[in-house]
Amino acid sequence: MRIYQEKDYNAVSRRAASIIAAQVVSKPDCVLGLATGSTPVGAYQQLVKWYEQGDLSFAQVRSVNLDEYCGLAPDHDQSYRYFMQTNLFDHVDIAAGNTNVPSGLAADPAEECRRYEAAVAALGYADLQLLGLGRNGHIGFNEPCDEFPLATHLVDLTPSTIEANARFFASAGDVPKQALTMGIGTIMKARKILVVANGADKADAVAKAFAGPVTPSMPASILQLHPDVTLVGDGSALAKLMEVKG
Repeated sequence: MRIYQEKDYNAVSRRAASIIAAQVVSKPDCVLGLATGSTPVGAYQQLVKWYEQGDLSFAQVRSVNLDEYCGLAPDHDQSYRYFMQTNLFDHVDIAAGNTNVPSGLAADPAEECRRYEAAVAALGYADLQLLGLGRNGHIGFNEPCDEFPLATHLVDLTPSTIEANARFFASAGDVPKQALTMGIGTIMKARKILVVANGADKADAVAKAFAGPVTPSMPASILQLHPDVTLVGDGSALAKLMEVKG
């Protein structure tokens, strides 16, 4: 595992963006696994800037997103499709038909999970999968549980995840209680994985994920078994991991 400790959020974002950009340059028709939330916003902004400067093109890129809330339409301002459009897709030259996000309005969520899993598999899985890290160790919406879920599935969000996401909604009561998410097995089939963490509130999760036992009670710990993982974080997020590693 490679670890980059950066001085602040802007530096973290630039490092993450440079890793993503390098993947696109080296393989223009690559499959990018993309994440949402506050952490990757800076990286997406940097990628847009490089595109606008003529340094980067997404014309051949295919993308697969990790997850989507159940019950939210694509144009809902808190849906992950909307997030991706407003933070990246609408500002670069990626083809709309090459972007893939689970449907939160699917009448049959189980069937949508099967469809999405098949779509990701048909693309050959991600060449590079971007991940954030929840305070309880979740990746995508794979919450702490008794076993690692393999394929795309419907998940009940934990109270801690609902609380963490409540800042994006009018109240915690407005946060959807379920989501569709790639499974751990799907994520682990990516050829490269990039984890981005920022802030002291992620320090415990980072240390447990990358220096603790591999256990489904800390979903991100499975990444210890992946052959090509890069972790980018600021000093606060990496502090406890660095203490353990000496």
